[in-house]
Amino acid sequence: MGNVRKAIVVGSGFGGLALAIRLQSSGIQTTVFEKRDRPGGRAYVYEDDGFVFDAGPTVITDPDALRELWTQSGRKMEDYVTLLPVDPFYQLCWEDGYRFDYSDDQASLDRQIALKSPGDVEGYKRFLDYSGELYREGYEKLGAVPFLNFRDMIRAAPQLIRLESYRSVYSKVASFISDEQLRQAFSFHSLLVGGNPFDTSSIYALIHALERRGGVWFAKGGTGALIQGMVKLFEDLGGTVRLNAPVDEIVMEEGKARGVIAEGARTDADVVAVNADVVHLYDHLLRRDPRGVKQAKALKKKRFSMSLFVIYFGLRGKPADLKHHMVLFGPRYRELIDDIFKADGLADDFSLYLHCPSVTDDSVAPPGHSAYYVLSPVPHLGTAAIDWDVEGPRYRDRILDYLEARYIPDLRRDLVTCRIFTPFDFRSELNAHLGSAFSVEPLLTQSAWFRPHNRDDVIENLYLVGAGTHPGAGIPGVIGSAKATAGLMLADFEAAGAVSP
Repeated sequence: MGNVRKAIVVGSGFGGLALAIRLQSSGIQTTVFEKRDRPGGRAYVYEDDGFVFDAGPTVITDPDALRELWTQSGRKMEDYVTLLPVDPFYQLCWEDGYRFDYSDDQASLDRQIALKSPGDVEGYKRFLDYSGELYREGYEKLGAVPFLNFRDMIRAAPQLIRLESYRSVYSKVASFISDEQLRQAFSFHSLLVGGNPFDTSSIYALIHALERRGGVWFAKGGTGALIQGMVKLFEDLGGTVRLNAPVDEIVMEEGKARGVIAEGARTDADVVAVNADVVHLYDHLLRRDPRGVKQAKALKKKRFSMSLFVIYFGLRGKPADLKHHMVLFGPRYRELIDDIFKADGLADDFSLYLHCPSVTDDSVAPPGHSAYYVLSPVPHLGTAAIDWDVEGPRYRDRILDYLEARYIPDLRRDLVTCRIFTPFDFRSELNAHLGSAFSVEPLLTQSAWFRPHNRDDVIENLYLVGAGTHPGAGIPGVIGSAKATAGLMLADFEAAGAVSP
């Protein structure tokens, strides 16, 4: 093996690639194993009839966290990927016809709030200050710090208690803002990382400040173009990505991870990092090891985030009156969210996120056409035992009918291509426990030290990265987890002074 230290990263999602880049640029020979035929994990790409559909995350915030991957590698992100600003960040729409353009334009926000609820202009400013404090304490200070022991949690606790992080996102927003629709406008963000606004710690209200500070961006060519840029950076640094290479097992010897078995062949390494579903890691990849059996059992007792039902579709023409990111609130808010997280079945109504990238970027659809996806949060498979093979096509038709009636006239007439992705697909394609879209639910009692740790507590050279570990889901979250995990791995390498035999 010589003096070259070797690492394996299982999974090529944002977290896995960001970690692999950090390791490779630090001189550790890194190989990424990916089950599917393209990199990206949840940020996979589909191409149908000339349309490019981002499978997963489309909201890019905190571009500086991404840029750091290039700068610490001695390169420029702009040479690999182009980020386009999105304005407004989101348009929020309700069934009574009310629309709110949420952007970084303070005067526009003040004007819209004043028209809706004059008393809430001052309340919003106080909420923005509060969100900024959370951002400093929860994101800047703790977002890329691994919580490996309870002492780390205790040290952070006083500030988080002072900021009332034990209250829910909605409850804190409601303490500043009285209008119900504006409360929804400023509390829905936790759903973007798999959290119920009525249960999730108010620390996740920091997302608001994160967006106001760093903006909301879209990668030209789609989120998949950002993944391709990261892969190119990794390969330019000398790293290797192996596609169509599902890892079946982590090889354990004398209590350490010695490598992986993929496609029947063993590959050895000094360390293994896993950017796969956390239950899949312990329940499947470590199924022969006592640690795997015990930890899988413990993890299955945790609460997992909801799933998603996604429709990708392409249209002839470009409908008017659409913004890049649209949140379409249904007739119920709290009650619907209750159903999504707790009900054994599918609600009759829905709230939707409609992504219209052609508004910003012509390259994702053929000339004269436009690309979309629309997603509906739905219960995970442990909450509701829905047969999505049967229900999926019906649910698709209900959603398309709704969009045509309210937002996209002549949708059916202009439809060129359409595909769906259900909780069954999250389970089979992404090995997601219960088909959960965002892994462990971001409750206070499942955050920071209470989440699966960035380094396994028993297997000292096994590391975790991605949505299931600290700090959590969302692009900034998993990029932060990569920074935390890479810091640990590099410190451990340094402490060892040499590679393991």
